[in-house]
Amino acid sequence: MNWRPLLLGLAGASASALAYGAVVESNRLVVKRTTLHLPEWPARLNGFRLALLGDLHIRDRYSLELAQRAIAATLDEEPDMVALVGDFVARWKPQVIPKLGDVLEPLLLMNGAAVACVGNHEYFGGTPDPLASICDELNIKLLRNENWVHLGIQWVGIDSANAGMADVQAAFNTPHSTTHTPTIVLWHEPDVVARLGGRGDLMLAGHSHGGQFLTPWGQPFIGSRNGRKYRRGFFPETPTPLFVTSGVGTTGPPSRLFCPPEVVILTLESTMT
Repeated sequence: MNWRPLLLGLAGASASALAYGAVVESNRLVVKRTTLHLPEWPARLNGFRLALLGDLHIRDRYSLELAQRAIAATLDEEPDMVALVGDFVARWKPQVIPKLGDVLEPLLLMNGAAVACVGNHEYFGGTPDPLASICDELNIKLLRNENWVHLGIQWVGIDSANAGMADVQAAFNTPHSTTHTPTIVLWHEPDVVARLGGRGDLMLAGHSHGGQFLTPWGQPFIGSRNGRKYRRGFFPETPTPLFVTSGVGTTGPPSRLFCPPEVVILTLESTMT
C-alpha cells in the first residue's frame, strides 16, 4: 500500500486545523456563567459573583487585543470580585510591560475588588516584580504566598508550583489568616490541589488552557506539568473544591480547537440552602 497520499492528507488536515484554530477558534471569546454549590459556603454570601480570568499570555498585538476584550467582557458582567490566576505574560520583554498595564488598567473600575496570583510564566525571562508594580498601581491585590480579607472573604494566593516558589504554609499563616472566614485560594497550577490538605472552600486555577487543542471528542493533543489531571471545569470531589478555567491566551502554537478562550462568571451558593 502507498501510504504517501494518506500521510500527506493527514498533514494537510493538521495544518488546516491549526490555521483555523489560530484565525477563528483562538479569538472566539466566550463568557461562561455557572453556579457552584459549596459545602461550607455561608448563606450570607449566597449569590456572590466572581469573575475568573487566567492565562492572558500577553506577547503581541493579537494577544493584547484578545486580553482587552476579555477584561471588557468581565466588567460588562459587573461581578462582585475579579480573580486573575496567573500567566499574565508569555515571557518578560521590555515591550510587554506597558502592554500588560494597558490590558489591566480598566480593572481600576473594580475599586480594589480584584485579586491575583502568580503563574509560572511570570518567571520566564525575569521575575514577577513588574507584575507586582503594575498591580500596585492599578489597585489589584497580588498575593504571593500570603492572604488578604476583602468583602468578607479570605483570599489566599499561592506562588507558582512549577517555578518552585509555592509555600502553602506561609500563605495560610500570614497575619490576616483566620479559620472563621470563608476562604478562596488562587493557585495557578490545578493538579497541586491536594497540597492544600483540604483547606479553603474553593480553589481557582488555570495553567492547563483546557487542553487548548482538542480532538472533537475532547481529548487533548498535549499536556502541561501539573495541568493534566484537572484540565477545565468544576471538580467538587477534590479535598478542596476546584475550578479550572481554560484561560484566554495560548502557549506554543497560537491556536485553539474545540476549546475557545473564556471569561468565567461563578455564582457561589451554599449546599445547605
